[in-house]
Amino acid sequence: MSAIRLLVLGAVRRHGRAHGYQVRNDLEFWGADEWSNTKPGSIYHALKQMAKQGLLHAYESAPSTAGGPPRTEYEVTEQGTAEYFSLLREALTSRDKMDLLAAGIGFIVDLSREEAVTLLRRRIKGIEGWRESVTAYYKPEEGPEQLGHIGEIMHMWVHSADVGAEWTRGLIERIEAGAYIFAGEDGDPFEGVLAEEHENPQEACGSHGGEPA
Repeated sequence: MSAIRLLVLGAVRRHGRAHGYQVRNDLEFWGADEWSNTKPGSIYHALKQMAKQGLLHAYESAPSTAGGPPRTEYEVTEQGTAEYFSLLREALTSRDKMDLLAAGIGFIVDLSREEAVTLLRRRIKGIEGWRESVTAYYKPEEGPEQLGHIGEIMHMWVHSADVGAEWTRGLIERIEAGAYIFAGEDGDPFEGVLAEEHENPQEACGSHGGEPA
C-alpha cells in the first residue's frame, strides 16, 4: 500500500474541504515530500483518482478573484472516511514500510487513545515474529561473519527490528502517560494544517516551485 492515499485523504479530511494546492502545502509543511512519494504530480493524480473511486467528492470552485483559474475542491465522502480509517489502522501496524508508518503516526490522534495503543502493540508483535523467523537460521550472538558478508544483511534486519520495537514501546509509554490529545478527548488537538492565507515556510525558502496549472 502506498502512503500517499492515506496522506491525501487525511489532509483533505482535516480541512473539511480543500483544493490540491492546500493538500500539497500541508504535506510539504510536514516534510512528507522528503520521506514519501508526495510530489506535486502524485498528489494531484491521487486526488483525481480517489474522486473517480468515490472516496472524494469534487467541487468546481469559482475562479480566483486575482484572475487565476478555478480550482477543484475536494471533500472526503462516507466511503472515503471508511477507507481512511482502514488505511490508518494498517499503517500503524506496518512492520517495514517506514513511509506508511510515518503517515500513520501523523494521523494517529484521529483514533481513540486505547485503539492507538492496541494497534502499536500489534506492530510490536509483528516485528517480534519477523525477528524470530530471521534468528531461526541466523544467530546474532555469533556475529554476522558466520554467514560471510551476507550475514550483515541479517544483522541489519535484527538490529532494525530491535530498534523498531524499542521505539514503538517508547511511543506506547508516552501515549499511556497522557501525551497528545486523541479522538473523543477534551482539548484542542494539533491540526498541523496551513490556512490558505499562510505561506508555506518551505516555499518561502525557495525549495519548491509554484502550483501547476
